[in-house]
Amino acid sequence: MTLNRRDFLKSASAATLSALGASFPRRVHAQEGGEAALPPATADALIVLWMAGGMPHTDTFDPKRFTPFETGLDPARLMSTFPSIDTAVDGVRFSQGLERIGAVMDRGTLIRTYTAADLGFILHSRHQYQWHTGYAPPQTVAAPHVGAVISRTLGPRNPVMPAFIDIGQRFDIGEGDELRAFHQAGFLGSEHGPFLITYPDQAVEAIRPPEGMSPGRFESRQRAYRRLVEASPIGRHGSGYQRESLLRSLENAHRLLSSPAAQAFDLSREPKESYDIYNTGRFGQGCLLARRLIEAGARFVEVTTEYIPFLYWDTHDNGHTRIAELKRQIDAPVARLVLDLEQRGLLDRTLIVLASEFSRDALVEGRPGAKVKDQVDVPERITEMKHYGLHRHFTGAGSVLLFGGGMRKGFAYGRTADERPCSALDNPVTIENLHATLYRALGISPKLAYEVERRPFYVTRDGSGEPIEALFA
Repeated sequence: MTLNRRDFLKSASAATLSALGASFPRRVHAQEGGEAALPPATADALIVLWMAGGMPHTDTFDPKRFTPFETGLDPARLMSTFPSIDTAVDGVRFSQGLERIGAVMDRGTLIRTYTAADLGFILHSRHQYQWHTGYAPPQTVAAPHVGAVISRTLGPRNPVMPAFIDIGQRFDIGEGDELRAFHQAGFLGSEHGPFLITYPDQAVEAIRPPEGMSPGRFESRQRAYRRLVEASPIGRHGSGYQRESLLRSLENAHRLLSSPAAQAFDLSREPKESYDIYNTGRFGQGCLLARRLIEAGARFVEVTTEYIPFLYWDTHDNGHTRIAELKRQIDAPVARLVLDLEQRGLLDRTLIVLASEFSRDALVEGRPGAKVKDQVDVPERITEMKHYGLHRHFTGAGSVLLFGGGMRKGFAYGRTADERPCSALDNPVTIENLHATLYRALGISPKLAYEVERRPFYVTRDGSGEPIEALFA
């Protein structure tokens, strides 16, 4: 099924409106083999490091033959635009520029064969929606983000700390409405939605009253805000559960203000030598904030490099130079996050997941049956650096990096072809099975369902996900 931007927004809006009337989402099991058959949880918390826009596996964690830039280069020769480097694990090589993450690979598991679904048309917002909810749009109900599922199912680790925190994504940019479609709790209720922090270095501003505001004036503002909520669409048209859930989310945020846990949001409290390692930009600051929040009891934290069309990992031009800069932004913070959690005794029970919606290739658009001759925007010869890179969407394979949370250490799973198309050859990993693996680590059955509109809505698509047991230690 093809779905353009207008159709996407129309279906997402309809599903969101339907969520207003959703009653209490009763937890059900409509399939055999539920929680009783699940092994004990290996993780208490989850951090997603989201490489938004399409991280090319052959220029990051699964490098192929390196072809340096030269004027007149035939695109068909281009496999990887960086040479490969050794990591801490024999036989596992990364792309140049990821030396620090490579040095901690002995603590991690690399999935080489994540295969994005065929959604009929490759669209970032559709694939990101599916990655974060487990379901491809359109849906008749507002599918909850995986962070919301975890919040609803497990609850907070610290009762004053938001269970689901999302860091780094703006919504006042291109495709912002499409991003909002999955940055929400859907029918699970507002209290399980994300606590949004756009700028990590300003996070503390989100959890304290404006400077100079007296406690009495702040309480008055809170009462006024409650009246606005009651007059909102949820307040006027939502079910009793949805109204109460929204009010509980306000109460939870208010309770955080006076809690010592609020100090976790203040990056100025971090020692300078530590802050400087993380401070490679907003993403690096986000990794530092994620570590501090996990220490303070957050259950689920996502940090994104941010999705903006044609920027960052959305490399439709200047692929090589932009990826070199992105590697600089992620390499030190990701490695330091792993080491810091390990040093604090938190890595064993915190699962870190580094992932992207799909990969990229120099020539072949990643839809079934696509051929090089079908491409219309590939130059016959590369004559400028802006064309030197991996610009086409590719769904045949992608990399996912896991640390901690009961995963194996120093392990690579799956194999991709060494020649184009660099697709999965062994052990392909679908989004259903990847989600099932993450849920299994947290002690949540992939067969778990919540009843909505008198039918079960499973945490993996139709309850079909199966955990990949080979990834667990």
